[in-house]
Amino acid sequence: MGIIKAKKLVHEYIRRDEEGNAVGINRALDDLDLDIQKGDFVAILGHNGSGKSTLAKHLNAILMPTEGTLWVNGYDTKEEEHIWDIRQSAGMVFQNPDNQIISTIVEEDVGFGPENLGVPTEEIWRRVDESLRAVGMLEYRSHSPNKLSGGQKQRVAIAGIMAMKPKCIVLDEPTAMLDPDGRKEVIRTITELNKQENVTILLITHYMEEVIGADKVIVMDQGKIVMQGTPREIFTQVEELKKYRLDVPQVTELAYELRKSGLAIAEGILSVDELVNEITRL
Repeated sequence: MGIIKAKKLVHEYIRRDEEGNAVGINRALDDLDLDIQKGDFVAILGHNGSGKSTLAKHLNAILMPTEGTLWVNGYDTKEEEHIWDIRQSAGMVFQNPDNQIISTIVEEDVGFGPENLGVPTEEIWRRVDESLRAVGMLEYRSHSPNKLSGGQKQRVAIAGIMAMKPKCIVLDEPTAMLDPDGRKEVIRTITELNKQENVTILLITHYMEEVIGADKVIVMDQGKIVMQGTPREIFTQVEELKKYRLDVPQVTELAYELRKSGLAIAEGILSVDELVNEITRL
């Protein structure tokens, strides 16, 4: 079994009017099947309301399935006795790092999670060192998080999750509140964790440029998985993506328009270098 597996996963919630009366039922997740293997880097795309954040909350057992089953690291999320095993297996990083940082010193913040798990002191400090080094924040260990940039704060939040040694890190739009430099820092950090530490990454985002380095892209719409494949396979289908109100990376769009205008450019261009090579070849 993969590290994350969903079978016919359904999440329904009651729609209410302004007075709080039930007026119907919405399906945020609709018969979802999912199989993610250890060490995968999976990006999940979707317009607002597509169900991707609802899925993230299921992966951490914040929400329970209405129907169907979700297993995280072999544990069924409906089994209450395994809730801490699940939350230790899949660490969550949210949009706003300020909501996740609680200490006044970086290293204390990173050590907070393992301390709560009852990890011995010596081991906590080893993990703090390892995690801060892995996200490139070791030299900031004695700084106050308030003095850090948004991207640096988010890297500290990721280090805090890493120190708990999860098998998988779920990032729910982790760069939504960051400037372009901060976004690049965070994406570079999680890509390195995936490649060097073999941490399974689930990145939920609406920035197309962020998914180019993923092994697999899943596109969600109205609670269903509507497309999946490698970034190149997904971004080759420009018209299909537009149907789901999604864009493609700018360089992919440019290459697509050049192809449409008659230039023999390869499909699914993902980087400026690839486009330059194609144009030079012509």
